[in-house]
Amino acid sequence: MEDNKIIELYENHDIENLQEQAEQMSEQELFEFLSNLDKDLLAHILPKLPNDIAVQQFLKFDDENKKYLVENISDIDFKPFSETLLKVDDIENLMGKEIFGNILIRAEADARYRKLVEIIDELENKKFAALKPILSELTAVDIAEILNDVDEEKLCLIFRLLPKDLASDVFVEMDNDAQQVLISAFTDKELSNIINDMFFDDTMDIIEEMPSSVARRILKVASKDTRDAVNKLLGYPKDSAGTIMTPECITLRTSMTVDDALKKIRKQAVDKETIYTCYVTDSQKVLLGIVSAKDIILHEPDDKIGDFMEENFIFAQTNTDKEEVANLLSKYDLLAIPIVDSENRIVGIVTVDDAIDVITEEASEDISKIAAIVPTSKPYLQTSAFTLFKSRLPWMLILLVSATFTGLIINTFESSLNALSPLLFACVPMLMDSGGNAGSQASVTIIRSLALDEVEFRNIFKVIWKEIRIAIMLALVLSVACFVKLQLIDKLIFGYNYTFTISLVVSIALFCTICIAKMVGACLPLFAKKLKLDPAVVASPFITTIVDAISLIVFCGLALAIL
Repeated sequence: MEDNKIIELYENHDIENLQEQAEQMSEQELFEFLSNLDKDLLAHILPKLPNDIAVQQFLKFDDENKKYLVENISDIDFKPFSETLLKVDDIENLMGKEIFGNILIRAEADARYRKLVEIIDELENKKFAALKPILSELTAVDIAEILNDVDEEKLCLIFRLLPKDLASDVFVEMDNDAQQVLISAFTDKELSNIINDMFFDDTMDIIEEMPSSVARRILKVASKDTRDAVNKLLGYPKDSAGTIMTPECITLRTSMTVDDALKKIRKQAVDKETIYTCYVTDSQKVLLGIVSAKDIILHEPDDKIGDFMEENFIFAQTNTDKEEVANLLSKYDLLAIPIVDSENRIVGIVTVDDAIDVITEEASEDISKIAAIVPTSKPYLQTSAFTLFKSRLPWMLILLVSATFTGLIINTFESSLNALSPLLFACVPMLMDSGGNAGSQASVTIIRSLALDEVEFRNIFKVIWKEIRIAIMLALVLSVACFVKLQLIDKLIFGYNYTFTISLVVSIALFCTICIAKMVGACLPLFAKKLKLDPAVVASPFITTIVDAISLIVFCGLALAIL
């Protein structure tokens, strides 16, 4: 009766009496009642209980139910529930790490949502003075996320409340659309203050993403140093290290003492992107070595920099591909890598945050190219439908034309195969799909390995030998499965009259198709790389067409020869 009473009170939205009813029940009785509820109903009723009782009961459930509750309790109910739950002593050890992590993620997301609501409320009430301390509690990334979600009028008002030293960091993290709104609203003086307070590489990234009219205005209001630096960076080849580096780094001399070096670092650190690594040069800026801030701190004040600098260091040149530079940072676990010109003079550094951006960008591009889509720089939701249409159309047209060859092969052999058995054509889609999938598996694996510098063209024979073994094993299993399918499933269950010979021909054709597809899929990206072409562009969109044509020729040739 008490059980039914709680459900009735919940359905009548009588939460006060529901909580009183729950308090009157024993801990075990309440748990038995909750355990028998449907999961969806449980996620609604549990957080309506008094917070301490709800948490007490939650901890009694197994991990599966805990996970479901954490994921399905409503946003409104989760706030008070999670606040009470996270106050429990040793809470992290009372549940699995995954569940505890999910609680923290939801609690953090809820905190950001509440902060956004708080900011909007203060803004609507015109309590501008109260907004400043709220904004000061957040990081630049969090503020940028909030500003990306507000309308244009509120966006400008909130941004102008940010402290000067924080405003430029927030601006860098914002979406391109929001940045354009702000630039349009800024006076020349405001825009100049923001741009001149940013690091040069961040300024260049923004300029590259903006329409030409906006880019010209940015350069117009920028300081001479900023303009000179950005124009120099823009002069480097596209996708090279020079386009993503920042010239803002600290250089030292071999004759400097530790004390001299620390004085220079203190003086210049505020304007530099990183001081974790300093670069030792001669009077002509030729890079001689590197030294970490840790090494400088640990040595005596009178020690010479040249005595303990690292002379065996990793570096890249301005025309080195930016993806290669990002891979170097990842491979050697560096925070920054020096960039030198043709005469080994240091011109800048690429930091790990820039490398992460490059890796993310290149991965997105490769995924798009593998799917035969022209890459776009904007996020999906910010890209217009027409832009996405244009990015997908070219390759669709090319593949449509290339598929003509497959049609010609089918037309050539159609009458001959029909004369042998109409059932032969029923196996064509299976052969083409299996070959295409096998080729795509190999090509994606090799493209990934090329991107990570795990294989090179000189490894082609090792790759072929490995793929031959994989292909034979896969082809053998699939051809046997195909034979059994045709003889048992298709013949006995569906009534298709596949003779032993037809089944054998199809299985042999499948074996050959998979072996050939694996070779094509593995070798095509390597040849593309050797010819200085993008493996993702050249390989994946064409592999299916190539394999389809080869599989049809093999199948038709075998059928005519054997049957």
